[in-house]
Amino acid sequence: MNAPEFVHVTYLAHGKPGTDWQKKAQGIAVGLTVGSWTDLPEARKESMQKHLGHVVAAEEIGGGADGQSAALLTIAYPTINFTPDVPALLTSVFGKLSMDGQIRLLDLQLPERFRQQFPGPKYGIDGIRQQLGVQDRPLLMSIFKSVIGYDIDALAEAFYQQALGGVDLVKDDEIFFDETYAPFEQRIEACRKAVERASEQTGKHTLYAANLTGPVTEIFDKAKRAVDAGASALLLNVLTYGYDVLHRLAADRAITVPIMAHPALAGAMYPSAQYGIAAPVLLGKLMRAAGADFVLYPSAYGSVALERAETLKIASALREEQSGVHRSFPVPSAGIHPGLVPFLYEDLGNDQIINAGGGIHGHPQGAAAGGRAFGAAIEAVVAGRTLTEAAETSEELRTALTLWGNPSTR
Repeated sequence: MNAPEFVHVTYLAHGKPGTDWQKKAQGIAVGLTVGSWTDLPEARKESMQKHLGHVVAAEEIGGGADGQSAALLTIAYPTINFTPDVPALLTSVFGKLSMDGQIRLLDLQLPERFRQQFPGPKYGIDGIRQQLGVQDRPLLMSIFKSVIGYDIDALAEAFYQQALGGVDLVKDDEIFFDETYAPFEQRIEACRKAVERASEQTGKHTLYAANLTGPVTEIFDKAKRAVDAGASALLLNVLTYGYDVLHRLAADRAITVPIMAHPALAGAMYPSAQYGIAAPVLLGKLMRAAGADFVLYPSAYGSVALERAETLKIASALREEQSGVHRSFPVPSAGIHPGLVPFLYEDLGNDQIINAGGGIHGHPQGAAAGGRAFGAAIEAVVAGRTLTEAAETSEELRTALTLWGNPSTR
């Protein structure tokens, strides 16, 4: 018989000075598992023992905000208590507890047998690189901007210009819901033809991540229709649709393309120091476990900045080696322009996707030039050259640095 396994969960808790944190942790361990312990008869305790959570650590870490006490509490929850899916996991270890004062979920450690029941990325970093034939540099992605109200011909031309600029992936904007002017399958077919048209000139292949929208009851059928129509990737707003939708899409053998996770709504969950779920769990560990091949999150340098240390932890959670689980591509995003490429490369090296919207579409010479500017910046940092040096032979990069700046020279 297999030995019992436990999910270890670490919380940051705040309370009044003098709080008995061991007692607080014990209350959580019991309350979120068997509910009550001291009132149970001995015979019942024996049968319930395997379901009982226990305290691993309760360490006061000094004063919190406003003169409060703060502590790190680590609780072990038996995996026998919940099914192997993110909704059951989060409800069990943080559902009711999330409303119990100032407490924040900092970390989750899943035991091996339990973790193996999650799909993980279907392709991951290595599989996507193989599809694109690119091994030795960061990938480049652009975002389909200005999509609302555009018809298929306009979108196909916009896609063509992005692909012509050498980007490796193009993703729909996450707010692309209205398909009045560009029906889903027709849009995918038009973009597939744009890929072929651009490839004849660039010799490169470009993936297209189509946004999955509509009622959740239709998402799985729509995903399969997208694959049949020629979509080479799928985009999902994971936190609005739910981790379990991602889980089931990733586990479905009929969905034969990688899945990109968008972080929409994450800002309601991770920014507070006292509440919510830490970004490396929310956008790192859980996204990867549920099956995201790529995960977007705010970079440390753009317009929706996240603390650098947090971005590095997210990337670590997505890329750390795990037996039998593919690594996910980190995609630092929001406000990225070519002048920021050296910072992203210093932080994450080759195994990342550099993602740009306005940094490509806003280039004065058009989206194709915007893509080439990023391509020149990426080529430079991989070769150990400065952007200033690269700009001497790239008019597109020179124009981009003039417009957005070159922070690496400061």
